[in-house]
Amino acid sequence: MFFKGFSRRRLAKIAAWSALGISASTAGAARQPAASAPNFRGGNPAAFPKDFLWGTATSSYQIEGAVNEDGRGLSIWDRFVHLPGKIIDRSTADVANDHYHRYKEDVQLIRELGAKAYRFSIAWPRVFPEGGGTPNAKGLDFYSRLIDELLANGIEPFATLYHWDLPQALQDRYGGWRSRDTAKAFADYAGYVTARISDRVKHIFTINECARLVQAGFGTGLDAPGLNLPQKEINQVRHHVALGHGLAVQAVRAHGRAGTKVGPAENVEVCIPAIETPANIRAAEIAARELNAGYLTVILEGKYTEAFLAYAGANAPSFTADDLKTISSPIDFVGINVYMPNQYVVAAEDGSPFRLLPFAPTYPHMDSNWLRIGPEAMYWGPRHVAKLWNVQSIYITENGTSAADQVTADGKVYDIDRIMYLRNYLSHLARATSEGLPIKGYFLWSLMDNFEWSDGYEKRFGLYHVNFETQRRTPKLSASFYREVIKRNAVV
Repeated sequence: MFFKGFSRRRLAKIAAWSALGISASTAGAARQPAASAPNFRGGNPAAFPKDFLWGTATSSYQIEGAVNEDGRGLSIWDRFVHLPGKIIDRSTADVANDHYHRYKEDVQLIRELGAKAYRFSIAWPRVFPEGGGTPNAKGLDFYSRLIDELLANGIEPFATLYHWDLPQALQDRYGGWRSRDTAKAFADYAGYVTARISDRVKHIFTINECARLVQAGFGTGLDAPGLNLPQKEINQVRHHVALGHGLAVQAVRAHGRAGTKVGPAENVEVCIPAIETPANIRAAEIAARELNAGYLTVILEGKYTEAFLAYAGANAPSFTADDLKTISSPIDFVGINVYMPNQYVVAAEDGSPFRLLPFAPTYPHMDSNWLRIGPEAMYWGPRHVAKLWNVQSIYITENGTSAADQVTADGKVYDIDRIMYLRNYLSHLARATSEGLPIKGYFLWSLMDNFEWSDGYEKRFGLYHVNFETQRRTPKLSASFYREVIKRNAVV
């Protein structure tokens, strides 16, 4: 997820603008977005399509614990959290939510919400403790039990293959994502897992949030593995992650049962027209294509944009035509994580294709300072993806907020600020679906409070409050809100 003192807007801007090598002046050479818009339709602005899929989401390292059990290997985060000064509250995820032992209880939490889908991630080092070689049967057995428990409770499993917990062995052996050997190892892992779960899991996400894992892990050092690499190496790491995605798509195709679907889950750079005029909307579309140039754009177009390569210059990644063909292997859907507006955009007056506006110090935010409140991001994020790249199936793979949750004297958590946030974002999601945008489902982040990376346990994103000393799960008021949304299939 996120980290204190380094906003998602700043992260994505560095990763996709300065770091990726885009400037407003060079972006003028960008390819024009597709002229055709999605096939919009009118509808009830508060309701969702009858087959809309409501779910919630977690990730393996943030909730599982049991880091030394049943043959699990060391991950880069296991090592990172034990380094002095890396985690704000000096905590670790050695136990976290103890989900490894309490997964049946946690599945009941999902069922109580009425959610029909659950997005979870598989810990690579549980399956291949050394990153490759001999698999650990007990590791995959856990996920098989989890999948069976979900299905027994009428909940569809959506699996993510990589949510940042890289086997430490690959970091030691290859430098992790600095090497294309890690991308190849990821494909082997993806194929092995897919062959064993695709009889029950029909939707598989490859890699979660390339922009975050690359820039924070290899650019700023705020995430594992904690590196500060030169810009050229950062761009090369990003290319290897994109290559890993493409190779994993091919592996899923080769080893998955009939009907298995695959795609990425990316924290898309959301560019919002500050005022909805045709010129500003056009500028926001061009900005969205260029600010996502280093990952999502190359996946969906099979090439790096001219502006990206021109600005990167000598720092551009090394790649081959075969790399680009692999990276753009056909996918079935695009997952996007939407939390906030990354950029507000207007048409430029100097001949540039767009202008990015600064955020005022008074711009409102949630408990996490980086999490600016901009519910219209939930409309423009998927709209750009659908229009720019003619994507026909989109999932909102993460959306939610931290809040300063307090258990009151009556044992309740009245998180009305989270309800405010969700109600407003879901209203814009309803706008998107009412206009015919092909959004198939929504996964609220998160099911329960968990280990929030470098924030430790200081920030709480869950629908269920967790006492990490007793492991007691308590539904917050937002859980009741989300349950009613699911029940009515409409914003309430």
